[in-house]
Amino acid sequence: MSHSPWISQYQKGVNPDISFGGLTSICDAVSSAFKKYAKQPAASCLGVTITYGEIQTSVNAFASFLQNTIKVEKGDRVALILPNSFQFIIAELAVLQIGAICVNTNPMYTPPEMLHQLADCGAKTVIVLDMIAAKLEEVIKETKIEHIILTSIADQLPKWKALPTKIFLRMKGEVPSHGLKGFSFSEGLKADPKLFKPVPTVLDDTAVLQYTGGTTGHAKGAMLTHRNILANMFQIREVTKPVLTPGNEVVLTALPLYHVFALSVNFLTFFAMGHHMILIPKPIPIGKVVEAFKKYPISVMTGVNTLFNSLNHSPEFKSLKPRTLKVAIAGGMALQDRVNTEFQAITGTKITEGFGLTEASPVTHVNPIKLDTPVGSIGIPLPSTLAKIVDDAGNQLNFGEQGELLISGPQVMKGYWNQPEQSALVLKDGWLWTGDIARMDERGYFFIVDRKKDMILVSGFNVYPNEIEEILAKHPKILEAAVVGGGEIGGNEFVRAFIVPKDPSLSIEEVKAHCKENMTGYKIPRKIEFLDSLPKSNVGKILRRELKNRKS
Repeated sequence: MSHSPWISQYQKGVNPDISFGGLTSICDAVSSAFKKYAKQPAASCLGVTITYGEIQTSVNAFASFLQNTIKVEKGDRVALILPNSFQFIIAELAVLQIGAICVNTNPMYTPPEMLHQLADCGAKTVIVLDMIAAKLEEVIKETKIEHIILTSIADQLPKWKALPTKIFLRMKGEVPSHGLKGFSFSEGLKADPKLFKPVPTVLDDTAVLQYTGGTTGHAKGAMLTHRNILANMFQIREVTKPVLTPGNEVVLTALPLYHVFALSVNFLTFFAMGHHMILIPKPIPIGKVVEAFKKYPISVMTGVNTLFNSLNHSPEFKSLKPRTLKVAIAGGMALQDRVNTEFQAITGTKITEGFGLTEASPVTHVNPIKLDTPVGSIGIPLPSTLAKIVDDAGNQLNFGEQGELLISGPQVMKGYWNQPEQSALVLKDGWLWTGDIARMDERGYFFIVDRKKDMILVSGFNVYPNEIEEILAKHPKILEAAVVGGGEIGGNEFVRAFIVPKDPSLSIEEVKAHCKENMTGYKIPRKIEFLDSLPKSNVGKILRRELKNRKS
Protein backbone atom coordinates (compact mmCIF):
# COMPACT_ATOMS: atom_id res chain seq x y z
CA MET A 1 0.00 0.00 0.00
CA SER A 2 1.16 3.54 -0.68
CA HIS A 3 2.80 5.07 2.38
CA SER A 4 1.05 8.44 2.02
CA PRO A 5 -1.99 8.04 -0.27
CA TRP A 6 -3.55 11.20 1.16
CA ILE A 7 -1.10 13.53 -0.60
CA SER A 8 -3.15 13.22 -3.82
CA GLN A 9 -6.15 14.53 -1.85
CA TYR A 10 -4.54 17.88 -0.98
CA GLN A 11 -6.27 20.88 -2.52
CA LYS A 12 -4.57 22.75 -5.34
CA GLY A 13 -1.82 25.00 -4.03
CA VAL A 14 -1.39 23.13 -0.73
CA ASN A 15 2.19 22.03 -0.15
CA PRO A 16 2.67 18.50 1.26
CA ASP A 17 5.58 19.79 3.36
CA ILE A 18 6.02 22.89 5.50
CA SER A 19 9.06 25.11 5.93
CA PHE A 20 9.89 27.21 9.00
CA GLY A 21 11.48 29.87 6.81
CA GLY A 22 14.26 30.51 9.29
CA LEU A 23 11.93 31.24 12.22
CA THR A 24 13.09 29.92 15.59
CA SER A 25 10.13 30.72 17.84
CA ILE A 26 6.41 31.40 18.00
CA CYS A 27 7.28 35.03 18.73
CA ASP A 28 9.12 35.33 15.40
CA ALA A 29 5.88 34.48 13.58
CA VAL A 30 3.80 36.86 15.69
CA SER A 31 6.35 39.70 15.35
CA SER A 32 5.91 39.76 11.58
CA ALA A 33 2.15 40.13 12.09
CA PHE A 34 2.74 43.05 14.48
CA LYS A 35 4.72 44.87 11.78
CA LYS A 36 2.51 44.03 8.82
CA TYR A 37 -0.89 44.58 10.45
CA ALA A 38 -0.05 47.24 13.09
CA LYS A 39 -3.11 49.41 12.37
CA GLN A 40 -5.58 46.58 11.80
CA PRO A 41 -7.93 45.22 14.49
CA ALA A 42 -6.39 42.23 16.24
CA ALA A 43 -9.04 41.36 18.81
CA SER A 44 -12.43 42.43 20.07
CA CYS A 45 -13.95 41.54 23.44
CA LEU A 46 -16.93 42.92 25.37
CA GLY A 47 -17.44 45.58 22.70
CA VAL A 48 -13.83 46.86 22.79
CA THR A 49 -11.38 46.46 19.90
CA ILE A 50 -7.58 46.71 19.97
CA THR A 51 -5.12 46.78 17.09
CA TYR A 52 -2.04 44.68 16.45
CA GLY A 53 0.11 47.72 17.25
CA GLU A 54 -1.62 48.24 20.59
CA ILE A 55 -1.16 44.60 21.52
CA GLN A 56 2.53 44.76 20.61
CA THR A 57 3.01 47.75 22.93
CA SER A 58 1.20 45.96 25.77
CA VAL A 59 3.11 42.71 25.21
CA ASN A 60 6.48 44.47 25.33
CA ALA A 61 5.50 46.39 28.47
CA PHE A 62 4.23 43.27 30.24
CA ALA A 63 7.31 41.30 29.16
CA SER A 64 9.46 44.06 30.67
CA PHE A 65 7.44 43.87 33.89
CA LEU A 66 7.81 40.08 34.14
CA GLN A 67 11.50 40.27 33.36
CA ASN A 68 12.53 43.22 35.53
CA THR A 69 10.00 43.41 38.37
CA ILE A 70 8.96 39.77 38.86
CA LYS A 71 12.39 38.51 37.72
CA VAL A 72 10.97 35.70 35.55
CA GLU A 73 13.82 33.92 33.76
CA LYS A 74 14.07 31.66 30.73
CA GLY A 75 12.52 28.26 31.43
CA ASP A 76 10.46 29.43 34.42
CA ARG A 77 6.84 28.30 34.39
CA VAL A 78 4.17 31.00 34.52
CA ALA A 79 0.58 29.86 35.13
CA LEU A 80 -2.29 31.66 33.41
CA ILE A 81 -5.73 31.20 35.00
CA LEU A 82 -7.69 33.39 32.62
CA PRO A 83 -10.78 33.25 30.37
CA ASN A 84 -10.83 34.54 26.79
CA SER A 85 -9.66 38.14 27.15
CA PHE A 86 -7.08 40.67 26.02
CA GLN A 87 -5.15 39.76 29.17
CA PHE A 88 -4.78 36.16 28.02
CA ILE A 89 -3.35 37.22 24.65
CA ILE A 90 -0.96 39.76 26.18
CA ALA A 91 0.20 37.48 28.99
CA GLU A 92 0.74 34.43 26.76
CA LEU A 93 2.83 36.35 24.23
CA ALA A 94 4.78 38.21 26.92
CA VAL A 95 5.68 34.97 28.72
CA LEU A 96 6.85 33.40 25.45
CA GLN A 97 8.81 36.53 24.58
CA ILE A 98 10.99 36.25 27.69
CA GLY A 99 11.69 32.56 27.06
CA ALA A 100 9.49 31.34 29.90
CA ILE A 101 6.92 28.52 29.70
CA CYS A 102 3.16 29.14 29.67
CA VAL A 103 1.04 26.85 31.83
CA ASN A 104 -2.54 27.33 30.63
CA THR A 105 -4.92 26.50 33.48
CA ASN A 106 -8.67 26.01 33.28
CA PRO A 107 -10.39 28.78 35.34
CA MET A 108 -13.27 26.36 36.00
CA TYR A 109 -11.03 24.01 37.97
CA THR A 110 -11.87 23.25 41.57
CA PRO A 111 -9.12 23.98 44.14
CA PRO A 112 -7.90 20.32 44.21
CA GLU A 113 -7.65 20.22 40.40
CA MET A 114 -5.88 23.57 40.38
CA LEU A 115 -3.46 22.40 43.07
CA HIS A 116 -2.41 19.31 41.12
CA GLN A 117 -1.49 21.32 38.04
CA LEU A 118 0.22 24.21 39.85
CA ALA A 119 2.20 21.90 42.14
CA ASP A 120 3.21 19.59 39.29
CA CYS A 121 4.54 22.36 37.03
CA GLY A 122 6.34 24.18 39.87
CA ALA A 123 5.20 27.63 38.72
CA LYS A 124 6.46 30.54 40.83
CA THR A 125 4.30 33.15 39.10
CA VAL A 126 0.56 33.09 38.43
CA ILE A 127 -1.66 35.48 36.51
CA VAL A 128 -5.22 35.02 37.75
CA LEU A 129 -8.66 36.53 37.23
CA ASP A 130 -10.07 38.05 40.43
CA MET A 131 -13.20 35.89 40.06
CA ILE A 132 -10.97 32.81 40.50
CA ALA A 133 -8.65 34.17 43.20
CA ALA A 134 -10.62 32.72 46.14
CA LYS A 135 -10.15 29.20 44.75
CA LEU A 136 -6.44 29.80 44.27
CA GLU A 137 -6.17 31.11 47.84
CA GLU A 138 -7.37 27.75 49.18
CA VAL A 139 -4.37 25.89 47.78
CA ILE A 140 -1.62 28.44 47.18
CA LYS A 141 0.33 27.52 50.33
CA GLU A 142 0.83 24.02 48.90
CA THR A 143 2.43 25.38 45.73
CA LYS A 144 5.71 27.15 44.94
CA ILE A 145 3.96 30.34 43.84
CA GLU A 146 5.76 33.48 44.98
CA HIS A 147 4.26 36.14 42.74
CA ILE A 148 0.56 36.79 42.05
CA ILE A 149 -0.70 39.09 39.31
CA LEU A 150 -4.41 39.85 39.64
CA THR A 151 -6.70 41.10 36.91
CA SER A 152 -10.39 41.80 36.40
CA ILE A 153 -12.46 41.10 33.32
CA ALA A 154 -13.18 44.85 33.45
CA ASP A 155 -9.50 45.73 33.02
CA GLN A 156 -9.88 45.43 29.25
CA LEU A 157 -12.63 48.07 29.21
CA PRO A 158 -12.11 51.86 28.84
CA LYS A 159 -11.32 53.57 32.18
CA TRP A 160 -14.72 55.28 32.38
CA LYS A 161 -16.44 51.91 32.12
CA ALA A 162 -14.00 49.71 34.04
CA LEU A 163 -14.58 50.99 37.60
CA PRO A 164 -18.41 50.85 37.59
CA THR A 165 -18.19 47.38 36.00
CA LYS A 166 -15.89 46.18 38.80
CA ILE A 167 -18.28 47.54 41.42
CA PHE A 168 -21.24 45.93 39.69
CA LEU A 169 -19.51 42.53 39.53
CA ARG A 170 -18.67 42.66 43.24
CA MET A 171 -22.24 43.64 44.14
CA LYS A 172 -23.54 40.66 42.13
CA GLY A 173 -21.20 38.34 44.01
CA GLU A 174 -19.28 37.48 40.85
CA VAL A 175 -15.99 38.28 42.59
CA PRO A 176 -15.77 36.25 45.84
CA SER A 177 -13.75 37.96 48.56
CA HIS A 178 -10.19 36.74 49.01
CA GLY A 179 -7.03 37.69 50.85
CA LEU A 180 -4.50 37.30 48.05
CA LYS A 181 -2.07 40.17 47.65
CA GLY A 182 0.08 40.87 44.65
CA PHE A 183 0.55 43.00 41.59
CA SER A 184 -2.22 44.20 39.31
CA PHE A 185 -2.20 43.39 35.61
CA SER A 186 -2.70 47.09 34.89
CA GLU A 187 0.48 47.81 36.82
CA GLY A 188 2.36 45.44 34.55
CA LEU A 189 1.16 47.29 31.46
CA LYS A 190 2.72 50.51 32.78
CA ALA A 191 6.26 49.07 32.74
CA ASP A 192 8.78 50.58 30.33
CA PRO A 193 8.82 48.39 27.19
CA LYS A 194 12.29 49.72 26.33
CA LEU A 195 13.73 47.86 29.34
CA PHE A 196 12.71 44.50 27.89
CA LYS A 197 15.75 42.47 26.80
CA PRO A 198 15.12 39.90 24.04
CA VAL A 199 15.79 36.31 25.11
CA PRO A 200 17.27 33.95 22.50
CA THR A 201 14.95 31.00 21.87
CA VAL A 202 15.56 27.83 19.88
CA LEU A 203 12.96 25.60 18.28
CA ASP A 204 13.37 22.82 20.83
CA ASP A 205 12.77 25.06 23.86
CA THR A 206 9.49 24.23 25.62
CA ALA A 207 6.92 26.96 25.01
CA VAL A 208 3.79 25.60 26.65
CA LEU A 209 2.93 23.02 29.29
CA GLN A 210 -0.52 21.89 28.20
CA TYR A 211 -2.11 19.53 30.70
CA THR A 212 -3.98 16.46 29.56
CA GLY A 213 -5.32 13.42 31.34
CA GLY A 214 -3.70 10.89 29.00
CA THR A 215 -4.93 7.42 29.95
CA THR A 216 -3.76 7.18 33.56
CA GLY A 217 -6.13 9.57 35.31
CA HIS A 218 -4.15 12.48 36.73
CA ALA A 219 -3.37 15.31 34.35
CA LYS A 220 0.10 15.32 32.77
CA GLY A 221 1.85 18.32 31.27
CA ALA A 222 2.53 17.83 27.57
CA MET A 223 5.75 19.71 26.75
CA LEU A 224 4.95 21.55 23.53
CA THR A 225 8.03 23.21 22.08
CA HIS A 226 8.29 26.26 19.85
CA ARG A 227 8.94 23.79 17.02
CA ASN A 228 5.76 21.81 17.82
CA ILE A 229 3.41 24.79 17.93
CA LEU A 230 5.09 26.72 15.12
CA ALA A 231 4.81 23.61 12.93
CA ASN A 232 1.09 23.32 13.67
CA MET A 233 0.67 27.03 12.89
CA PHE A 234 2.28 26.57 9.45
CA GLN A 235 0.39 23.33 8.83
CA ILE A 236 -2.99 24.92 9.56
CA ARG A 237 -2.06 27.97 7.53
CA GLU A 238 -1.16 25.74 4.59
CA VAL A 239 -4.43 23.76 4.52
CA THR A 240 -6.58 26.89 4.90
CA LYS A 241 -4.63 28.75 2.19
CA PRO A 242 -7.14 27.96 -0.59
CA VAL A 243 -9.99 29.72 1.21
CA LEU A 244 -8.57 32.27 3.68
CA THR A 245 -6.88 35.59 2.89
CA PRO A 246 -4.19 36.78 5.35
CA GLY A 247 -5.17 39.94 7.21
CA ASN A 248 -8.75 39.74 5.98
CA GLU A 249 -10.74 37.28 8.14
CA VAL A 250 -12.90 37.72 11.25
CA VAL A 251 -12.47 34.74 13.58
CA LEU A 252 -15.10 33.80 16.16
CA THR A 253 -13.39 32.44 19.27
CA ALA A 254 -15.99 30.96 21.59
CA LEU A 255 -13.85 27.99 22.60
CA PRO A 256 -11.56 28.76 25.57
CA LEU A 257 -8.00 29.81 24.75
CA TYR A 258 -6.66 27.75 27.65
CA HIS A 259 -7.75 24.70 25.63
CA VAL A 260 -5.09 23.67 23.10
CA PHE A 261 -7.51 23.65 20.12
CA ALA A 262 -8.39 27.35 20.38
CA LEU A 263 -4.89 28.25 21.58
CA SER A 264 -3.14 26.89 18.48
CA VAL A 265 -5.81 27.46 15.84
CA ASN A 266 -7.83 30.56 16.76
CA PHE A 267 -5.13 32.43 18.59
CA LEU A 268 -1.59 31.65 17.47
CA THR A 269 -2.22 30.53 13.88
CA PHE A 270 -4.85 33.05 12.86
CA PHE A 271 -3.27 35.85 14.91
CA ALA A 272 0.03 35.37 13.05
CA MET A 273 -1.98 35.56 9.81
CA GLY A 274 -3.30 39.00 10.71
CA HIS A 275 -6.93 38.02 11.28
CA HIS A 276 -9.37 39.79 13.62
CA MET A 277 -10.23 37.58 16.61
CA ILE A 278 -13.64 37.97 18.31
CA LEU A 279 -13.27 36.75 21.89
CA ILE A 280 -16.24 35.34 23.78
CA PRO A 281 -15.29 35.01 27.49
CA LYS A 282 -18.26 32.74 28.19
CA PRO A 283 -20.38 31.31 25.35
CA ILE A 284 -23.29 30.40 27.64
CA PRO A 285 -26.07 31.27 27.05
CA ILE A 286 -25.71 30.71 23.32
CA GLY A 287 -27.20 34.16 22.72
CA LYS A 288 -23.75 35.64 23.41
CA VAL A 289 -22.38 33.82 20.39
CA VAL A 290 -25.35 34.84 18.25
CA GLU A 291 -24.75 38.49 19.23
CA ALA A 292 -21.22 38.22 17.82
CA PHE A 293 -22.67 37.08 14.48
CA LYS A 294 -24.99 40.09 14.54
CA LYS A 295 -22.20 42.55 15.27
CA TYR A 296 -19.30 41.21 13.18
CA PRO A 297 -18.96 39.67 9.69
CA ILE A 298 -17.70 36.36 11.07
CA SER A 299 -15.86 34.47 8.32
CA VAL A 300 -14.13 31.76 10.38
CA MET A 301 -15.23 29.87 13.47
CA THR A 302 -14.13 26.82 15.41
CA GLY A 303 -16.30 24.76 17.69
CA VAL A 304 -17.21 21.40 19.12
CA ASN A 305 -20.31 19.44 18.14
CA THR A 306 -22.31 20.74 21.11
CA LEU A 307 -21.61 24.40 20.24
CA PHE A 308 -22.77 23.95 16.66
CA ASN A 309 -25.79 22.00 17.91
CA SER A 310 -26.72 24.83 20.30
CA LEU A 311 -26.54 27.35 17.46
CA ASN A 312 -28.74 25.10 15.31
CA HIS A 313 -31.40 25.16 18.04
CA SER A 314 -31.22 28.91 18.64
CA PRO A 315 -34.30 30.63 17.13
CA GLU A 316 -32.27 33.87 16.85
CA PHE A 317 -29.47 32.17 14.93
CA LYS A 318 -31.91 30.40 12.62
CA SER A 319 -33.68 33.65 11.82
CA LEU A 320 -30.37 35.52 11.41
CA LYS A 321 -29.08 33.03 8.81
CA PRO A 322 -25.53 34.48 8.68
CA ARG A 323 -23.95 34.18 5.24
CA THR A 324 -20.44 35.55 5.89
CA LEU A 325 -18.88 32.26 7.02
CA LYS A 326 -16.13 30.88 4.80
CA VAL A 327 -14.90 28.19 7.17
CA ALA A 328 -16.34 26.40 10.20
CA ILE A 329 -13.98 23.89 11.81
CA ALA A 330 -15.03 21.20 14.29
CA GLY A 331 -12.75 19.30 16.63
CA GLY A 332 -12.49 18.07 20.20
CA MET A 333 -15.25 15.47 19.80
CA ALA A 334 -17.02 13.62 17.01
CA LEU A 335 -19.11 15.83 14.74
CA GLN A 336 -22.58 14.41 14.20
CA ASP A 337 -23.77 14.34 10.59
CA ARG A 338 -27.18 15.68 11.64
CA VAL A 339 -25.58 18.71 13.29
CA ASN A 340 -23.49 19.42 10.19
CA THR A 341 -26.51 19.13 7.88
CA GLU A 342 -28.60 21.50 10.02
CA PHE A 343 -25.76 24.03 10.33
CA GLN A 344 -25.18 24.03 6.58
CA ALA A 345 -28.89 24.59 5.97
CA ILE A 346 -28.81 27.69 8.20
CA THR A 347 -25.47 29.24 7.19
CA GLY A 348 -24.76 27.80 3.76
CA THR A 349 -21.42 26.57 5.12
CA LYS A 350 -20.45 22.97 5.67
CA ILE A 351 -18.57 22.25 8.90
CA THR A 352 -15.08 20.88 8.26
CA GLU A 353 -14.11 18.18 10.74
CA GLY A 354 -10.58 17.71 11.97
CA PHE A 355 -8.79 15.66 14.59
CA GLY A 356 -6.01 16.17 17.06
CA LEU A 357 -4.80 15.63 20.58
CA THR A 358 -2.95 17.73 23.11
CA GLU A 359 0.24 15.73 22.56
CA ALA A 360 0.27 16.89 18.91
CA SER A 361 -0.19 20.63 19.48
CA PRO A 362 -3.04 19.55 18.68
CA VAL A 363 -4.06 19.14 15.01
CA THR A 364 -3.01 16.05 13.03
CA HIS A 365 -5.86 15.60 10.50
CA VAL A 366 -8.42 17.77 8.75
CA ASN A 367 -10.78 17.34 5.82
CA PRO A 368 -9.99 19.44 2.73
CA ILE A 369 -12.14 22.56 3.03
CA LYS A 370 -15.21 22.93 0.80
CA LEU A 371 -14.62 19.63 -1.01
CA ASP A 372 -16.81 16.55 -0.94
CA THR A 373 -15.31 14.27 1.69
CA PRO A 374 -16.44 10.95 3.18
CA VAL A 375 -19.11 11.27 5.88
CA GLY A 376 -17.68 10.66 9.33
CA SER A 377 -14.05 11.12 8.28
CA ILE A 378 -11.62 13.12 10.41
CA GLY A 379 -9.83 13.93 7.17
CA ILE A 380 -6.29 13.46 5.94
CA PRO A 381 -2.97 14.11 7.72
CA LEU A 382 -1.67 17.67 7.68
CA PRO A 383 1.41 18.57 5.60
CA SER A 384 4.66 17.06 6.98
CA THR A 385 2.57 14.61 9.01
CA LEU A 386 2.58 10.82 8.75
CA ALA A 387 -0.12 8.55 10.13
CA LYS A 388 -0.68 4.81 10.12
CA ILE A 389 -2.92 2.14 11.61
CA VAL A 390 -1.19 -0.69 13.47
CA ASP A 391 -2.05 -3.82 15.41
CA ASP A 392 -1.01 -4.42 19.02
CA ALA A 393 2.44 -5.51 17.91
CA GLY A 394 2.99 -2.35 15.88
CA ASN A 395 2.54 -3.97 12.45
CA GLN A 396 0.98 -1.67 9.87
CA LEU A 397 -2.50 -2.74 8.79
CA ASN A 398 -4.14 -2.59 5.37
CA PHE A 399 -6.82 -0.23 4.14
CA GLY A 400 -10.07 -0.60 6.05
CA GLU A 401 -8.57 -2.62 8.90
CA GLN A 402 -9.07 -1.31 12.41
CA GLY A 403 -6.17 -0.70 14.78
CA GLU A 404 -4.44 1.97 16.80
CA LEU A 405 -3.75 5.34 15.18
CA LEU A 406 -0.10 6.42 15.22
CA ILE A 407 1.15 9.90 14.34
CA SER A 408 4.57 11.25 13.38
CA GLY A 409 5.33 14.88 12.63
CA PRO A 410 7.01 18.08 13.85
CA GLN A 411 3.93 18.96 15.92
CA VAL A 412 4.30 15.91 18.21
CA MET A 413 5.30 16.86 21.78
CA LYS A 414 8.72 16.44 23.35
CA GLY A 415 7.20 14.34 26.15
CA TYR A 416 5.34 14.70 29.45
CA TRP A 417 6.73 17.06 32.09
CA ASN A 418 8.82 15.11 34.63
CA GLN A 419 7.23 11.81 33.51
CA PRO A 420 9.78 9.88 31.42
CA GLU A 421 8.03 6.53 31.97
CA GLN A 422 4.65 7.85 30.80
CA SER A 423 6.39 9.57 27.86
CA ALA A 424 8.01 6.27 26.83
CA LEU A 425 4.61 4.58 26.77
CA VAL A 426 3.26 6.88 24.04
CA LEU A 427 6.41 7.98 22.17
CA LYS A 428 8.09 5.03 20.45
CA ASP A 429 10.55 5.12 17.55
CA GLY A 430 9.41 8.55 16.39
CA TRP A 431 5.69 7.72 16.56
CA LEU A 432 2.99 8.96 18.92
CA TRP A 433 0.67 6.13 19.95
CA THR A 434 -2.67 7.90 20.31
CA GLY A 435 -4.67 5.10 21.96
CA ASP A 436 -7.47 5.81 19.46
CA ILE A 437 -8.84 2.99 17.31
CA ALA A 438 -9.17 4.04 13.68
CA ARG A 439 -9.10 2.91 10.05
CA MET A 440 -7.91 4.42 6.77
CA ASP A 441 -9.48 4.09 3.33
CA GLU A 442 -7.70 3.76 -0.01
CA ARG A 443 -7.59 7.54 -0.57
CA GLY A 444 -5.94 8.24 2.77
CA TYR A 445 -9.00 9.44 4.69
CA PHE A 446 -9.05 8.40 8.33
CA PHE A 447 -12.01 7.42 10.50
CA ILE A 448 -12.06 7.13 14.30
CA VAL A 449 -13.74 3.87 15.23
CA ASP A 450 -13.60 4.19 18.97
CA ARG A 451 -12.17 6.59 21.49
CA LYS A 452 -9.52 5.78 24.02
CA LYS A 453 -10.71 2.74 25.88
CA ASP A 454 -12.46 4.37 28.80
CA MET A 455 -12.20 8.09 28.14
CA ILE A 456 -15.42 10.10 28.24
CA LEU A 457 -15.81 13.19 26.04
CA VAL A 458 -18.02 15.84 27.62
CA SER A 459 -18.47 18.94 25.44
CA GLY A 460 -15.05 18.39 23.92
CA PHE A 461 -13.27 17.95 27.26
CA ASN A 462 -11.57 14.70 28.23
CA VAL A 463 -12.91 13.09 31.40
CA TYR A 464 -11.00 10.15 32.83
CA PRO A 465 -12.80 7.56 34.99
CA ASN A 466 -9.79 6.91 37.26
CA GLU A 467 -9.77 10.51 38.45
CA ILE A 468 -13.52 10.61 39.14
CA GLU A 469 -13.45 7.23 40.89
CA GLU A 470 -10.61 8.39 43.11
CA ILE A 471 -12.57 11.48 44.19
CA LEU A 472 -15.74 9.45 44.81
CA ALA A 473 -13.80 6.91 46.88
CA LYS A 474 -12.74 9.69 49.27
CA HIS A 475 -16.33 10.05 50.48
CA PRO A 476 -16.56 8.28 53.87
CA LYS A 477 -19.84 6.58 52.99
CA ILE A 478 -18.67 5.10 49.64
CA LEU A 479 -17.18 1.62 49.49
CA GLU A 480 -16.50 1.33 45.78
CA ALA A 481 -17.18 3.38 42.68
CA ALA A 482 -16.89 2.91 38.94
CA VAL A 483 -17.38 5.51 36.22
CA VAL A 484 -18.25 5.06 32.54
CA GLY A 485 -19.54 7.20 29.72
CA GLY A 486 -23.26 7.36 29.27
CA GLY A 487 -25.16 7.50 25.99
CA GLU A 488 -25.57 10.94 24.52
CA ILE A 489 -27.87 13.66 25.87
CA GLY A 490 -28.56 16.40 23.31
CA GLY A 491 -25.55 15.28 21.29
CA ASN A 492 -23.30 15.33 24.33
CA GLU A 493 -21.79 12.36 26.18
CA PHE A 494 -22.13 12.38 29.97
CA VAL A 495 -20.52 10.82 33.04
CA ARG A 496 -22.32 7.89 34.66
CA ALA A 497 -21.29 6.67 38.13
CA PHE A 498 -22.01 3.36 39.85
CA ILE A 499 -21.55 3.31 43.62
CA VAL A 500 -21.49 0.63 46.29
CA PRO A 501 -22.38 2.41 49.55
CA LYS A 502 -20.45 1.70 52.73
CA ASP A 503 -23.16 3.35 54.82
CA PRO A 504 -26.81 2.65 53.90
CA SER A 505 -27.72 6.23 54.81
CA LEU A 506 -25.75 7.55 51.79
CA SER A 507 -27.96 9.59 49.44
CA ILE A 508 -27.51 10.65 45.83
CA GLU A 509 -27.72 14.28 47.02
CA GLU A 510 -24.69 13.71 49.26
CA VAL A 511 -22.73 12.24 46.37
CA LYS A 512 -23.60 15.19 44.12
CA ALA A 513 -22.56 17.67 46.81
CA HIS A 514 -19.23 15.84 47.25
CA CYS A 515 -18.63 15.93 43.50
CA LYS A 516 -19.52 19.61 43.20
CA GLU A 517 -17.01 20.45 45.91
CA ASN A 518 -14.16 18.49 44.35
CA MET A 519 -14.48 18.61 40.58
CA THR A 520 -15.23 20.87 37.64
CA GLY A 521 -18.85 20.93 36.45
CA TYR A 522 -18.36 18.92 33.25
CA LYS A 523 -16.79 16.06 35.25
CA ILE A 524 -19.70 15.69 37.67
CA PRO A 525 -21.73 12.51 37.01
CA ARG A 526 -25.10 13.22 35.40
CA LYS A 527 -26.42 9.81 36.44
CA ILE A 528 -25.63 8.09 39.74
CA GLU A 529 -26.75 4.56 40.55
CA PHE A 530 -26.31 2.55 43.74
CA LEU A 531 -25.43 -1.16 43.43
CA ASP A 532 -24.85 -3.99 45.90
CA SER A 533 -21.62 -4.88 44.11
CA LEU A 534 -19.62 -4.03 40.98
CA PRO A 535 -18.96 -6.58 38.21
CA LYS A 536 -15.34 -7.76 38.37
CA SER A 537 -12.96 -10.10 36.59
CA ASN A 538 -11.40 -13.08 38.29
CA VAL A 539 -8.44 -10.92 39.31
CA GLY A 540 -10.67 -8.27 40.84
CA LYS A 541 -10.63 -5.73 38.02
CA ILE A 542 -13.85 -3.77 37.63
CA LEU A 543 -15.51 -4.59 34.31
CA ARG A 544 -16.45 -1.15 33.02
CA ARG A 545 -17.75 -2.56 29.74
CA GLU A 546 -20.50 -4.45 31.58
CA LEU A 547 -21.49 -1.25 33.37
CA LYS A 548 -21.48 0.71 30.12
CA ASN A 549 -23.92 -1.78 28.61
CA ARG A 550 -26.15 -1.79 31.68
CA LYS A 551 -29.58 -0.25 31.15
CA SER A 552 -30.50 2.71 33.38
